[in-house]
Amino acid sequence: MVGLPIAANIPLEHRRSVLCPQYRRVKVWRSEGKGLCAWRVERTDGPLAGHRRRNAIKAAICRAYGPPEVLQVCDIQQPVPKHHEVSIKIHTAAVTASDAIVRGFKLARWSPMGLGMGLALGFTRPRNPILGNILAGEVEAVGRHVSRFRVGDQVYAFTMLRFGAYAEYTCLPESVVIASKPQNLSFEEAAAIPYGGLIALHFLRKARVAAGQKVLIYGASGAIGSTAVQLARYFGADVTGVCSTANMAWVQALGAETVIDYTQEDFTKRDERYDLILNAVGKRKARLACQRSLTPQGKHVTVDDGNPKIRTEGLLCLNEVIGAGKLKPVIDRVYPLDQIAEAHRYVDQGHKKGNVVITM
Repeated sequence: MVGLPIAANIPLEHRRSVLCPQYRRVKVWRSEGKGLCAWRVERTDGPLAGHRRRNAIKAAICRAYGPPEVLQVCDIQQPVPKHHEVSIKIHTAAVTASDAIVRGFKLARWSPMGLGMGLALGFTRPRNPILGNILAGEVEAVGRHVSRFRVGDQVYAFTMLRFGAYAEYTCLPESVVIASKPQNLSFEEAAAIPYGGLIALHFLRKARVAAGQKVLIYGASGAIGSTAVQLARYFGADVTGVCSTANMAWVQALGAETVIDYTQEDFTKRDERYDLILNAVGKRKARLACQRSLTPQGKHVTVDDGNPKIRTEGLLCLNEVIGAGKLKPVIDRVYPLDQIAEAHRYVDQGHKKGNVVITM
């Protein structure tokens, strides 16, 4: 690696090193002074460009919106936790339907939701190029002001708009949605819980699901739907699941008393009435004309109605349900990080059963 002593040696178009992969800034402490430091700028495409740098980690980078191929695995510098952050060695991450929407910017850019996404994440490319917001791993270092976690703690997290899960390491404030991983789950299984679990929990709570109610879950075989079936049963509801022919048996095994094959039957033509109909795939994929299938006080809720409230308390609640043996993770496929594009290509098909997990 070739060291350059001053920024003047950098071509003008590369002066902002944080935006250019050819250069990086390194803080160097002077031995003769107390608290004095200088910045050295180093090239990353010099003689050692073919070798992995010290403290380099692998990450899947998304430098532009587009098809799965925009995700490229490369080396980046390992992040260092700030005083209020924990450094997590990531073992597994999840590839969710939301990840695929973000990667491809699959919302009309000038629609209200598209404008909101562009303002929050960037219109031409993601401001944070490391996507993924579900992870499971181990705390490797903590900042001096961290009190909730210690080195060695096994955790899982929903990073929200911070993203960063498609990497071997990330740093997160301890205040984000992060909790101890259930001891009876592997890292792969833990990564299959937060996305579907927290979203399903939010909408079931919002609908005030109670024991004895009749609940229909449309899209019962997806990440959100498969968790909603189990949580609704945990709350004491009588659950009907709607899914394809291939998934009927295992949706019933998750706890649905009745399973309807949507390829053979329209549930709205039945005489059954429900206290809650939860559209677990969202109205982008299925707009349900189901008013006649509701009881007089019944509710129709779809998972893309507003922003779900995702809190750490929700993860702790899910931990209790998992500990009671009433919630099991559902994993469809597992891919290594190097096959992240293939994982996204599979999720794009829209027919995954439960969750798709990435291992680091």
